[in-house]
Amino acid sequence: MSERFEKMRCYLVCYDIRDRSRLHSVHKIMMGYGEPWQYSVFFCRLKEIDRLRMELDLAEAMNLKDDQALIIDLGPSEKAVRESTKVLGQALPEESDGLIFI
Repeated sequence: MSERFEKMRCYLVCYDIRDRSRLHSVHKIMMGYGEPWQYSVFFCRLKEIDRLRMELDLAEAMNLKDDQALIIDLGPSEKAVRESTKVLGQALPEESDGLIFI
C-alpha cells in the first residue's frame, strides 16, 4: 500500500438537515469530500486532517440545535467496505481511485 494512503480511513457520513438552504450547503460541502451513495449519505476516504476539516465545514454550515450529521468510521479498507455493503436497487458507484481533490 502506498504511504500516502496508509493513514486514510473510510467513513459513512449521513445527515438530516431541516432547512432547504442549509441542506443544499451541506450537500455541496460533502461533494468535495466523498461520493454520494444516496442524497444524504456519502462514502468518504479521508486522512485524519481531512476528516477534521470536513467536521468543521459541516459544523459551520449546520444549525447544530436542529440538524444532525453522523460520521461513522468504517475502517481503512475501501475494498472491504464495498464488498460487505449490501445494496437493494440501484448499485453503488464504482470504486474510486482514492484521489479526492478538495
